[in-house]
Amino acid sequence: MKHLPVGPLYYEFSRHHEPRLQIEPGETLVVATEDALSGQIRSDADRRDKTRMPYSNPLTGPIAVEGAEPGDALAVAIGAIRPTIGQCATRTADPKQLCEWLGTDCPHGTHVCPIRDGWIHWSDSVRIPYAPMLGCIGTAPDWGSPTTAPAGPHGGNLDLVETCPGSTIFLPVFVPGGRLYLGDAHAAMGHGELSATGLEMPAESTITVDLIKGKRLTGPRIESPEEILAVASGCPMERSIAQAYAQLILWMEAEHGWDRWRAYDLLTHVGRISVGYYGIGTVAAKVEKRYLAGR
Repeated sequence: MKHLPVGPLYYEFSRHHEPRLQIEPGETLVVATEDALSGQIRSDADRRDKTRMPYSNPLTGPIAVEGAEPGDALAVAIGAIRPTIGQCATRTADPKQLCEWLGTDCPHGTHVCPIRDGWIHWSDSVRIPYAPMLGCIGTAPDWGSPTTAPAGPHGGNLDLVETCPGSTIFLPVFVPGGRLYLGDAHAAMGHGELSATGLEMPAESTITVDLIKGKRLTGPRIESPEEILAVASGCPMERSIAQAYAQLILWMEAEHGWDRWRAYDLLTHVGRISVGYYGIGTVAAKVEKRYLAGR
C-alpha cells in the first residue's frame, strides 16, 4: 500500500502543482495530513499565529490518477481516519456573525482534547464520541485556483460530517490526472461548524480512489451505506439548499429511474439536509436509499 506523507502544505486546489503521487484506478493508499490550524496549536497555551501563516486548512497532494481526463469522475472511498498524535484542538476566538447577539468579548478559547478509546475527552465531565471526517477534499479546477476556505463544484472545504469512513465522495475531473487533494481532518464536528473550527487533528486517512470514465458531474456527491447526498455551496444558504435538492432530484432521475416531479414530491416529505460551515453556505441534500426503489 502506498503512503503519502505530509509534505509541502498547499492552501489552494491548484492544477499548477506537480503530483506528489501517481496511482492506478482502484488503488488504496494512506494519506497523512496536518490539521486545519497548520500545527500551531498543540497545547492550551498555544495561539494561532496568522502573521506566520494567515491561511487555514492545509492540504496534502496533489494525487494524480492514471487515465483520469476532463469529463471523468473520481470516486474516493474513505476507509479509516486515524489521529496521528492522539489529540485534537479547537479555538473560539472569533464569534463572527454571532457577535450581533453575543458581543465581541469572546475569550481566545484554545482547547486541546485527548482522544482515547473512541472518545474525545472535551473536559473532565464531557466526552464526545470520536466521529472523524475530512473537512477538505477536492480536485483541481481547469480555471483559477480556489483556496481552502470555500467549497464549489470541485469539492473543497465541504465540512460535512458525511465525508467520513464508510462514505464514498464523487468528484468531477477537470484536468488530466484529476489532481486530488485532501486535509482538514476533524475528530468530530457539529452541523454548521459554528466557530469555524472543528475538533481539528493531524491524521492519516486510508482511501481507495477509483475512476469513473465519462461520468460528468456538476458538483460533489456523497454516498454512504444508507444515503445518497448531493452537495451545493454558496450564500444565501437557501439558494444552496434549493440547488442541492435539485441536483439530488436529477441524480434520482438519471440513475434510479425516478420521474423528477415524483422525486420532488417524495423529497418534500423524506428529504434531509446536512450543513457544512454555515459561513459559506455549504449544504448536502440527502435521501435514504430505502426510498429509491419506490419509484
